[in-house]
Amino acid sequence: MATTGDTDIDFETAAPVAGSFDVDWIHGVRTRWQREPRIQVHRYDEHTLVLRQSKAVNYEAPFVFLLFGNERALLLDSGATADPELFPLRATVDGLIDEWLAAHPREGYELVVAHTHAHGDHVAGDSQFADRPATRVVPKEADAVRDFFGFAESWPTGQVGFDLGGRVLDVLGTPGHHESSVTFHDRWTGILFTGDTVLPGRLYVADFPAFLATVRRMVEFAQARRISHVVGCHVEMKRRPGRDYPLGATFQPDERALAMTVGQLVAVRDAAVSVADRPGVHRFDDFVIYHEPGKRETRRLLARARLRKALAAPLRG
Repeated sequence: MATTGDTDIDFETAAPVAGSFDVDWIHGVRTRWQREPRIQVHRYDEHTLVLRQSKAVNYEAPFVFLLFGNERALLLDSGATADPELFPLRATVDGLIDEWLAAHPREGYELVVAHTHAHGDHVAGDSQFADRPATRVVPKEADAVRDFFGFAESWPTGQVGFDLGGRVLDVLGTPGHHESSVTFHDRWTGILFTGDTVLPGRLYVADFPAFLATVRRMVEFAQARRISHVVGCHVEMKRRPGRDYPLGATFQPDERALAMTVGQLVAVRDAAVSVADRPGVHRFDDFVIYHEPGKRETRRLLARARLRKALAAPLRG
């Protein structure tokens, strides 16, 4: 356990604190001759960092999150690429932790690597942390996730707390997109980290009854708390309402904001209710629901992805 003593940060009294999403995210490059950082780091506040993987490395360009508490930090998701040469997540996170510890010295500081769900673009970087001292990498399998956070028989309708050392997260079981999906509410910032369950993009639903129950519970939870932002792990929508970038797009110059509102979360719930008995693709202003899509919709989606991949600018040096 970390030794903190008089250096403890009060993560309760002022919560939720104001932070900033005033940032221009890296969004890919138009030609193979251009460059962008492989990882962009944005400081929402001193203790909350948002990282985005470059689309030049992987078109998914997932966001990952680094949250600091008094005893441990949480890395929420590990990105879409295992190779540390292409995606230096471990080196970046180590540097950020060293920087935070220089400002807030303490001994025995831990890192927990956990996930919003088990899809490959959220867990690929786990291997970079396998030999890191004072580090726990939470297994990605659904049963292991439930055991680690202590859901026991309360899954998925219950919620449990996860303490980073004075900074407590509420963890909610939110299956539907994936059986292992969880949502994290950070009491310090008021952010609801929703993974791929709710985001400005394509909401791929594998189990629609589970998804509908999930978004209903999420709305109920959010309306009972002070939620500052609803934050998923991708941006796939353009600023123009109802328009998304094709799967596989490596350049998104006019993408909309990452952070959503509780009102938009309510809109996801209402949209899910409206299409509950209609499998297929359903387009709304801020998101697109893929309700257990059939073979035709899947072929069309993959065809767009293959075209984009053929046109994509490869990563240079």
